[in-house]
Amino acid sequence: MSTTKLLAAAAAITIVASGPVLANNHGFNSPGNVLIADQFNNRVVEVTPSGEIVWQFGLGPNDVSAKSPIAVNDALRIGTKTLISGTGAPPGTEPLCPNGCADNRVMLVDHRGRILWQYGRFGVSGSAHDQLNTPVQATWTANHTVFITDQGNQRVIEVSLDKKILWQFGVTGVPGGGAHKLNNPNSVEVLDGGQYLIADQSNNRAIVVNRAGHIVQTFTAGGTLNGVAFASRLPDGDTLISDAGNNRIVEVNMSDQIVWSYATNTQSGSNPNPQPTRAVRLRNGDTLISDQFNQRVFTVNPAGQIVRQYGTLNVAGYDTKSVRRALNTPYDAKKIGDYVGLSWSDSLRPNVLRQAP
Repeated sequence: MSTTKLLAAAAAITIVASGPVLANNHGFNSPGNVLIADQFNNRVVEVTPSGEIVWQFGLGPNDVSAKSPIAVNDALRIGTKTLISGTGAPPGTEPLCPNGCADNRVMLVDHRGRILWQYGRFGVSGSAHDQLNTPVQATWTANHTVFITDQGNQRVIEVSLDKKILWQFGVTGVPGGGAHKLNNPNSVEVLDGGQYLIADQSNNRAIVVNRAGHIVQTFTAGGTLNGVAFASRLPDGDTLISDAGNNRIVEVNMSDQIVWSYATNTQSGSNPNPQPTRAVRLRNGDTLISDQFNQRVFTVNPAGQIVRQYGTLNVAGYDTKSVRRALNTPYDAKKIGDYVGLSWSDSLRPNVLRQAP
């Protein structure tokens, strides 16, 4: 689909502006900025390398309306647009709705906070047409389709911009293991050759599935993984995995041997069980980690030294100007312009919508 057709499709279903956008956004979309899904602050923020907020979508922790992405788990910058997964908060995690707050939307948002495209209906949990149940992650493709990890429905689906399901792996609503089922899937990345890397969280594995729906590779780090929150394929063929239940990030080779690891719970004052959710390898070899229950996003070098951190270790907070000291259970972070190991690569950037309609 051409950019013109994509813009037309998006404009045809534009929804009224949802979240606020900060006026001081002169640094918006600058390479090197970091996009953070600030989960229980109900917002996505773009911050400078020093932590100043230059863009925000969502009204913050005191809002659980459709104007905010509730308990947002994932965000990805697409040109000047942002693909956001409004996951929803489980019971006991959101003070404003102790029985849980449903969101169940994947949204494409422009820099002014307008929702240009949406799959799923706010507050509705389901598996019928245009319905989701706890979408935890979304991936944009070069074909202008969207892969959605629909965790509560135990499936990964590919949807078109006109909301047709083009492909699915997993049996809707039926958790399980083996060859055709998933158990709380947590992410999907598109590999070359019509294959997909899926973090199959509660099956403690990362699997590669082909278009025909067959598992062609399985990674378990020698049977040691416990709660796979994310997986990405690195340029050298290794696979980077967020091993949340073991509070570590591991890199495994094609033989499933661990070649690098980093534990996020060893610092003094750390939450003993922070359950890191995202790890993205940067071009310079550092790794950007979302250490959710340690309330921080940080970058660690190959030697295991922290070179930059946002948020205060194990202290939740909210700040409208900066994330240097305050985040609330950050689930995902990506460095703008540096998408090593992710489906969305710099090579795709010229093919996407760049101008706001």
